[in-house]
Parts: sequence; structure tokens; C-alpha cells
Amino acid sequence: MSLKALSIAMLATSAAFTISQAQAAGSLNVICSADVVICEQLKGDFEKKHDIKVNMVRLSSGESYAKIRAESRNPKTDIWWGGTGDPHLQAASEDLTQEYKSAKLGDLHEWAQKQAASSGHKTVGIYAGALGWGYNADIFKAKGYKEPLCWADLLNAELKGEIQVANPNSSGTAYTTLASLVQIMGEDEAFEYLKKLNANISQYTKSGSAPVKAAARGETGLGIVFMHDAIAQAASGFPVQAVAPCEGTGYEIGSMSIVKGSKNLDNAKVWYDWALTPEVQSRMKDAKSFQLPSNVSAEIPPEAPKFENIKLIDYDFATYGDPKTRKSLLERWDREVGSIAN
Repeated sequence: MSLKALSIAMLATSAAFTISQAQAAGSLNVICSADVVICEQLKGDFEKKHDIKVNMVRLSSGESYAKIRAESRNPKTDIWWGGTGDPHLQAASEDLTQEYKSAKLGDLHEWAQKQAASSGHKTVGIYAGALGWGYNADIFKAKGYKEPLCWADLLNAELKGEIQVANPNSSGTAYTTLASLVQIMGEDEAFEYLKKLNANISQYTKSGSAPVKAAARGETGLGIVFMHDAIAQAASGFPVQAVAPCEGTGYEIGSMSIVKGSKNLDNAKVWYDWALTPEVQSRMKDAKSFQLPSNVSAEIPPEAPKFENIKLIDYDFATYGDPKTRKSLLERWDREVGSIAN
């Protein structure tokens, strides 16, 4: 073979290899159910380390579940990262997500491994956060409001029109609130509480973190949210105080799932393993995300709410992540609370 012919052959081989690499790298379709700043940070960090193009959409937990369910016959999503664990467990029980046992599983806290085991390894815990609220200290001081320390305090007449909470049909945060109150008070008592609370609600938002962002901007006095979302606003310089309710409160195990029928399964597994590493989870604080990371070696942000200082209930993830229980509670909320919403 002549030198020229050999050069041409080598170029052809090189081109074929490059094309093969590009095809192997491909793309990844991700739903992110966290704050947009975290989602963008994850996308950027992943693409810097991998030759994989990430197509990401930000949706709340309830919206994400609905999208994955609607597309089950022809999945458009490969991996669902973040959001409360209940809808992830529901998706797992409905066979919308697929089993994957990451090699990183043994590096995680027991609560994250338990989340994985309870779903048949169709989801895994990536962070945890306690439910509470954040209030605008400047507004409360100016209007002479008493600091609300307990769920009961949110019913005070002076707070009429001063509270925001998300709609539990679209928001995992709000569904966790609903399920927590049912476990704390009993179902009938919880719905009586929610109907009374409605008198003080100015808006039921779509996103779980939106209420405390509104409080930070001075648009409302208080938002019922996960405490780390309130702390994120305080860390950004807003006059927000985070509160853990005195009667007790629920918590989330933020989760991650691979969608059954993923068209980029190998790439989904790459993301999954990567997202469980301490390096990635330690970076969450850089996006002002102050949850407890699931990897035991990940750095815990000093601002993160300490579970040992919070009266946590023994949240029943199996029951309240069950599709029948979820459907029943949401239908009752629509009938008794959503129908009278301001």
C-alpha cells in the first residue's frame, strides 16, 4: 500500500472512530425537580466531565410524575433527578421506572439505601430535607405579628392573606405537607385544619419553593416549604427566618429514578452513578442548596437544618408513596380544600 493510500485509510478509520465515539456519547434527557439554579449547575458540571449532551427540563415533582406517566408508551425522558420521594415511589410501584443497583449504593446513608430497597431499587435517595416554613422577619416586625412556631399558630386570624403554600397536585413539597399533617393529626383532623388554614392562604402556587421566594421578596408574609428552601433565601441576604413546627413535622427523601424504556440507558446510568458521588453532592451548597446529602462522605453544608434539632415524625414513605393513598388524599384535597381556595 502506498503512503498516500495508507494515509487515506488511517483518516477514514479515524473519522469512523470519531463518529462511533459521538454516537456512543450521544445525549441524555433529564427532568430536574429542584431549584433551577441547582439544575443548571448539575447540567454544566456533568457536561464538563462527560461527552454527553444533556437536554434538561425543570418540572415540579407532581408535574414530573404526570409527564413520565403520560409518556410511558414512548418515553421521552431518561432520568428523573430530584423532587420528593413519594411520587418517585409511586412511579416505581406503577412500573414507570426501572431497577438499577449502582455500585455507589454502599456509599450512601442508611435512609437513602432504605429508599432504594423499598422501591425494588427503582429509585434512590439523593438528599433529605425537613418540612417547615420561612417567614419574612421585616414584615412580621412591621405588622406586629407573633412569630409562628407551631402548626397551630398558622391559623391565627392576624395572618389572613399572609401565607402561601403550593398545590399538592403539582408540588411534592405540598403533598409532603398534606401527608405529614395527616400523620400528625389524623386524616379528618388534618382536613379540618387545612380548611381553616385556607382562610389565611393568599395563593396555592405550582412550585413547592415559590411560597418562600415570595416571602423573601415581601410579596407575602410566610411560605410553607422545606426548611432548606427558607435557609437558601436567608443565605441570599433576604430577611427570612426558618421554622421547624413544634408539634413535629415530616421530611422528604429527594430521589432519583431511571425511566423505564429509556432510549439512552447507558448514559442514564452514567448520570446516576455520577450524581451519587461525594464530589457532586458536596457541590450542592454552591447553588445555595442546603439539604442533607445522601453520600456519607459528602460535605454537609453548615447552614443545613440539623435533624437532631427537629421533632421529626416517623414518616411512612411506603404508605404515602402508594398510588391509592396518594390518589385518595389528592381527591379529598380537591373536594374539601381546592374547591374553596381563595
